Amino acid sequence: MIIVDTALAKRAADGNPIRVGVVGAGFSARRITYQIATAVPGLQVSAMANRTVTNALGAYAYAGITAIEATSTAEFNRLVLSGRSVVCEDADILCRSELIDVIVESTGTVEHASVVVIRAIEHGKHVVLMNVELDSTLGPILKRKADEAGVIITNSDGDEPGAAMNLVRFVRSIGMEPLVAGNLKSFLDHYRNPDTQQRIAAENHQKATSMTHFADGSKLAMELNVLANATGFGVAEGGMYGPTLGHTMEAAQYFGGRSQPGGMVDYLLATPPANGVFVVAGTDDPMRREYLKYLKMGDGPLYVFYRPYHLPQLEVPLTIARAALFGDAAVAPLGEAVCETVAFAKRELRSDERLDGIGGFTCYGKLLNASHSNASMYLPMGLSEGCRLTRSIPRDHPISYSDIVLPEGRHCDRLREEQSRQSGNENIVAAT
Repeated sequence: MIIVDTALAKRAADGNPIRVGVVGAGFSARRITYQIATAVPGLQVSAMANRTVTNALGAYAYAGITAIEATSTAEFNRLVLSGRSVVCEDADILCRSELIDVIVESTGTVEHASVVVIRAIEHGKHVVLMNVELDSTLGPILKRKADEAGVIITNSDGDEPGAAMNLVRFVRSIGMEPLVAGNLKSFLDHYRNPDTQQRIAAENHQKATSMTHFADGSKLAMELNVLANATGFGVAEGGMYGPTLGHTMEAAQYFGGRSQPGGMVDYLLATPPANGVFVVAGTDDPMRREYLKYLKMGDGPLYVFYRPYHLPQLEVPLTIARAALFGDAAVAPLGEAVCETVAFAKRELRSDERLDGIGGFTCYGKLLNASHSNASMYLPMGLSEGCRLTRSIPRDHPISYSDIVLPEGRHCDRLREEQSRQSGNENIVAAT
């Protein structure tokens, strides 16, 4: 976003940086803080909240910053005004402070993050999500509440949903119609688990559950869920195709007979360059097609646009600036959910067993159209953790609300019930 750097440079020159509060202190939070501290004048990570304060102190230290802990709003505000970087255990302190402009939620949780984001919205904060787990599960209701409060909620530039949405907007800006949008995925195995991913997790300084989430398709489904809700695109009736092609440029031919009215999200698997995002777009305009042919884009009427990389933590500062300075969301729901990421059994599951959620041993996420998922009362992957099965489920079968007992008293379930009620899914409301 070229205009953003100029606007941030002015904020820096005026000595008026956008004050950012980061929630979480893990892999993403550390790298976001480092990126802003070392490369983005005009932004300042003023505070970080994490339930383990020593991890927040460590995240700041990773960026060469010595932070101070605050335990009250008054102490927090005094330290921020003095120019110090502040850590706290309670994210509510960040949300309440009038000194924080934007909250970045980076925990990857659903229950905890749902509480934080609602509090941030209630206190007039823009919210940037490095959290497709939350967005794919509760994005529509959170967007509605943000709209009512007059603030922006958005997923991030750099991560696949934001990168793909930017490409969709670019394609539209040159007078073309996007028909298919999605991810370039290098590897997929629904049956990966924390044991199989332990070594690669250690090599990349990640949690084994995170690496499982990436490998078993759940993260892919949730990313494309976020993109679907932001574009209005659905998926094919039986789910995504995910073909392996010789090159991404062959996607025009592959999807030529498979695209559907209103657009669709999908992915290419192990298809060079096997990283980034793509859009298949079309035009019937003869002058535009002639010019695209001259520019070596092919004969049409379908054309492939792709970005062979995604840089999540490096590009989040752009999202923060877009929200705070221009009121522009990188990627956010248009309205009701178009797709849902449904929990499927990763192995044969026994009655009375508890699901261990995203990146675990028991289930993986698969993207379906919301109309299909709601009619079948399927359980969202983002709500699966802690659910107790009331019957056995065969491997690769979807799990429904009628198969489980929800944990008691969860904030995320109450929000999901509200989201279902507002979209008219009373059968889901009754189940929750």
